[in-house]
Amino acid sequence: MPRENLNDLQVFLSVARERSFTRAAAKIGISQSALSHTIRHLESRLGIRLLTRTTRAVSPTEAGERLLNRVGPLLDEVDAHIDALSELRDKPAGTIRLSASDHAIKHILWPKLRTILHQYPDIKVELVQDNGLTDIVTERLDAGVRMGEQLAKDMISARISPDIRFAVVGAPSYLKNNPAPLHPRDLVSHTCINNRLPTLGGFWPWEFQEKDGPEIKIRVDGQLAFNNIFNIIEAALDGFGLAYLPEDLALPYISQGRLVRVLEKWSPYWDGYYIYYPSRRQSSPAFLTLIESLRYR
Repeated sequence: MPRENLNDLQVFLSVARERSFTRAAAKIGISQSALSHTIRHLESRLGIRLLTRTTRAVSPTEAGERLLNRVGPLLDEVDAHIDALSELRDKPAGTIRLSASDHAIKHILWPKLRTILHQYPDIKVELVQDNGLTDIVTERLDAGVRMGEQLAKDMISARISPDIRFAVVGAPSYLKNNPAPLHPRDLVSHTCINNRLPTLGGFWPWEFQEKDGPEIKIRVDGQLAFNNIFNIIEAALDGFGLAYLPEDLALPYISQGRLVRVLEKWSPYWDGYYIYYPSRRQSSPAFLTLIESLRYR
C-alpha cells in the first residue's frame, strides 16, 4: 500500500471515531483545513463518499462505516506491533490512555503517577476523567479504573487501592435546621446532593449496609446534582444538603468541624479501585511497567 494511502486512512479513522473534524484535527496535530483536504482527496481517489457532514455533526456513510470496522482494527494491530518494539529499548516507552473518576485520578492515580513519570520519562500518560461506566474498548482507551463491584468480567484487572468507605456528611448550618438521619431510609426526607452517572443517565444510589445485614440502596433527592465529586463537596460545605463522599475526601473537613458525619454505622467498606484492561495490552512493556507501579501492596 502506498504510504499516502496509509496516512489518509489514518486521518479518516480519526475523524470517523471522533465524529468531529475539530477533535480529530486537535488529536492528530494538523489544521482542520488540511484534514478536510485529506478526506476529500481520499474520497476522490476511492470514488465514493466516506463521511456525511452537517453543520452539527460528522458521521460515516455506509461505505465509511465498512471501512472503519474492517480497516480500523487492522491498523490498530499494526500500531500495537510497533508499540511492542519498545521492548528493544533500554527503557519502557509509549503513550497510555487511562479512564478514571475524578476521585480516583486525584487521590489514587496521581500520587503514584507523579513518581512513576519521573522514573520513566519515555512513558506518556493521558488521563480521561470519567465518572460514568464508559466502554474503554469502544473509546479506544488502554485501561480504565473502577471499583471492584463495577468491573466487567471479561477484563484483566489489578488492585490499585485499599478498600473504600463512603461517608454521609452535611454542614453544621444544614444539620442545625434538619435533624440528623438515624437510618438510611430517613434520607428521603432530607435535601441531598446528587451525583449523576453520565453513561447510565441517572443518579448514583447511596449504598449502605449494617453489620451482617443486607445492602440498602437509597435514591435521594435535592436541589442540586453534579457529575463531579469536588463540586459536591463545595455544595455540602455551603449547606445545600447532605452529601455521599469517599471517606478520605470527607475526613479532613470533618476534623476541621466544617462537615458533620451521620449514619456512620451504616457505612461499610467496599472493594477498592482496580485498573482493568483487555488482554491485548499485555504485550506493551510501558503498560506492564505502569500496572506494576500502580499495583496496591
